[in-house]
Amino acid sequence: MTQLTHLPYGGIPTFARAPIVQPDADWTADVAVLGIPFDIALGFRPGARFAPRALREASLRSVPPFTGLDGVTRLAGVTFADAGDVVLPSLEPELARQRISAAAELVRDRCSLPVYLGGDHSVTYPILRAFAGVPDLHVVQLDAHLDFTDTRNDTRYSNSSPFRRACEEMENLVHITTIGLRGLRFDPEAVAAARARGHTLMPMTDVAGDLPGVLARLPHGKNVYLSVDVDAFDPSVIPGTSSPEPDGLTYAQGMQILAETARHNTIVGLDVVELAPNLDPTGRSELLMARLIMETLCAVDEFGSAQPGWAR
Repeated sequence: MTQLTHLPYGGIPTFARAPIVQPDADWTADVAVLGIPFDIALGFRPGARFAPRALREASLRSVPPFTGLDGVTRLAGVTFADAGDVVLPSLEPELARQRISAAAELVRDRCSLPVYLGGDHSVTYPILRAFAGVPDLHVVQLDAHLDFTDTRNDTRYSNSSPFRRACEEMENLVHITTIGLRGLRFDPEAVAAARARGHTLMPMTDVAGDLPGVLARLPHGKNVYLSVDVDAFDPSVIPGTSSPEPDGLTYAQGMQILAETARHNTIVGLDVVELAPNLDPTGRSELLMARLIMETLCAVDEFGSAQPGWAR
């Protein structure tokens, strides 16, 4: 029987047409996606709760495998699963964090590379708790903001604090490299605390002035978790985000950073956060971020010879 394929706007929108699975069921995959529709920890414009669904729909524009102009086919034979969304309470943030951590760990245990679709950036803290057993864990963070604040507006669990909370709790989280920093407002205490811990802080001026130098300062030979805040990108590229900052990354610069990280390290997880599709009526923000996820997976497929369990 001939297998019929839907056009991008037809069918049920799972990520990349992956089969739907339950996080705690009996399944395995090379890549698995988990949605985290949570944005009550924002300090400005809401909407990131809508991102997982929007990214799934946008992913249908380009479903792997992909054959490029060079004739090379990428993601051939790589298996995908879509574990749905974490079922979250509307106004119980501690319960939400518990459920996010539990679901993130279930998905991580069943695949080689989990992809987490946020949500505001506060979700990265409970996600990272699922990686407490990964030795010598490094984070590469694309972000306009440091997100290392101790407290903001009397809360310790906002989208300004995920990496502060993770570093306090996780002894195995040894280093964070943050790229794309810019803006008028930085918490001096947070900057001092990150530097005191030895984190690598690379402002957007470094990227604009010496991208090869930025790439040379990325981790090498490490277990790396990638956290992509979409406000790392210039608002002319990705307007759909809560707190846009001018003079950000181009798409090409962001992909060079992600691909070079994949080339030299084992990527253990990836999240995309702070996408607010309701703030971009053109729909290009989710289309480009779905493309970025796919291109990052292609880079892992091409360069990630150390990727444990990755299909070849």
